[in-house]
Amino acid sequence: MSTQSNLTNEELASFCSQMSILLHAGITPIEGIRIMLSDTKDQSGKKLLQAIIDAVNEGSSFAESLQVVGVFPDYVVNTIKLGEEAGSLDDIMSSLSAYYEREAAISDNIRSAITYPLVMIVMMFAVIIILITKVLPIFNQVFVQLGSEMTGFAASLLHFGDVLKTYSVVFIAVLVVLIALYFYVSKTAHGRKVAKNCAQKLHLFKGFYDGIAVGRFASGMALALSAGLDTFAGLNLVSKLLEHKKTEKKVEICKERLLDGDNFAEALKEAAIFSNVNNRMVDVGFKTGEIDKVMTKIADEYEKKAERKINEIISVIEPTLVIILSIIVGLILLSVILPLMGIMTTIG
Repeated sequence: MSTQSNLTNEELASFCSQMSILLHAGITPIEGIRIMLSDTKDQSGKKLLQAIIDAVNEGSSFAESLQVVGVFPDYVVNTIKLGEEAGSLDDIMSSLSAYYEREAAISDNIRSAITYPLVMIVMMFAVIIILITKVLPIFNQVFVQLGSEMTGFAASLLHFGDVLKTYSVVFIAVLVVLIALYFYVSKTAHGRKVAKNCAQKLHLFKGFYDGIAVGRFASGMALALSAGLDTFAGLNLVSKLLEHKKTEKKVEICKERLLDGDNFAEALKEAAIFSNVNNRMVDVGFKTGEIDKVMTKIADEYEKKAERKINEIISVIEPTLVIILSIIVGLILLSVILPLMGIMTTIG
């Protein structure tokens, strides 16, 4: 855990899970934090837990102490505050743990969809550069020994290889910048946001982030409703989690329909957030009083869809990159071997 920036989804899931277990055992929140403090070996985690204890000792409630340390999202703080007021903090911590475990799984899937193609591209460029800077000069020596020289595409590649060697420092600097850019995109919140905005414009990711946002909406609503919030208050809370303008607009439509007198199921249908099948599930859940369970089921469904979509994206990218690499390597080798075969034939 870090006291310098917001906790990751994995850290939030772990914290909420441990607190849920302790609370279910009848231990108070502050005693639970003390137990966690005695068990943790991470120094930054110790500082964070001690800061929570200090805030409670100064008179803050558990939720207020989490807000004081400044690394817990407002969503967590507000939800825990509701749990304290309703006397169901143990169940709320369990629901928060499930929510952030789902968020962590989605983040891992997205990271794999980005990292794998990047690794493939880096390897592809490495192979091409080795061919241009190491292999082609050997072939060029063969041509010279045979009293000829490379021409056309092969000669252009050989010249490009010389440029790479001459300005190797520049290319290394560019490589360092690209690596820094990768870590910026993968390790910082702003970088991930920029990458997500760019990915949403690609045809390959069409519909993927829509599904992620809808799943996040369902998961957030399940948590809000289980915390005892009414549907309108739940929509207000969840709308801050989505980070997806299209779905945020639909949530606003849903809120407007609620204000016009529609029930929650009717408002969701009018806003077209879910599919018709899911809308029917929500209608049944609303009538039976198990709407939070239905929302959890829908969230699980969208998580599985996101995972399948990730696998589909990777299954498209992998062969595409292999084909591109094969074509480029083939062209490079043919540009050298065919003229060489012609020379050998003439000599023979």
